[in-house]
Amino acid sequence: MSTTTVCRAWWIRRGDGMVLGFTDHDTTLNFDGVTFRPDHGMSARALVQGSGLSVDNSEAEGALSHDAITEKDLMAGRWDGAELKMWEVDWRDGDRRRLVFAGSLGEISRSRGAFRAELRGLSEPLNSPQGRVYHPRCSARLGDAACKLNLTTPAVRADVAIQGCEEGVLFRFAEFPPFENGWFERGSLLMRGGGAKGLQGVVKNDTVLPGGGREIELWQGLGIVPTAGDPVRLTAGCDKRAETCRQKFGNFANFRGFPHLPTEDWLMAPRAGGRNV
Repeated sequence: MSTTTVCRAWWIRRGDGMVLGFTDHDTTLNFDGVTFRPDHGMSARALVQGSGLSVDNSEAEGALSHDAITEKDLMAGRWDGAELKMWEVDWRDGDRRRLVFAGSLGEISRSRGAFRAELRGLSEPLNSPQGRVYHPRCSARLGDAACKLNLTTPAVRADVAIQGCEEGVLFRFAEFPPFENGWFERGSLLMRGGGAKGLQGVVKNDTVLPGGGREIELWQGLGIVPTAGDPVRLTAGCDKRAETCRQKFGNFANFRGFPHLPTEDWLMAPRAGGRNV
């Protein structure tokens, strides 16, 4: 293909299965059953690709558009980890193309009606810890395949309506199921309706108020402030301790930690008659 007829095309698939195509050419491209549209202002910086197992890295950036990539979707995390491929294509013939990048979207930032997304190569997962972690606290995530706790039961979650909200951080509820004080700390809050539908946050403080009300504070405010009456779902939190797994969830049979491991202080401190003297 001639360098004067080469353009770039991006194929993106979100976690919910939605597929979009973009191109920096000035007309629409079609191949592999996908339409690559030019009207979203998407572009990418030059790729930096290393040999061996080094991570490819680049950035994609573009304008937020109503029908494709919206600020609301970005804030709701719907684009986090989306699968991405990029080709160099002869715009005269879509079959003449070369795959130059395959990976996923990483950190996404947005400002002034535009977004910028980090591109992570296929070798990115190699930077993650592999195998079991030997630690007194549990290595599983609450409700995952290792934990096996059912998070859909009324014993661990609550569906309630907001009475009031301050800056997307502090939530108040007039009526609330009889959960213990602090039950939802380290847990999650998910917006199930209203303008902030789909947004979620991690619970910092969970306080029972006099009269049966509840106050939930998040570690970080939601990007869109909910309004009174919006429905939310709160899921219990776990501090990864063996006592919590046994007493709060009755799930100690699936505890993935090693609570009887000696501490570092015990191993290093000198003891009379012991090996460390």
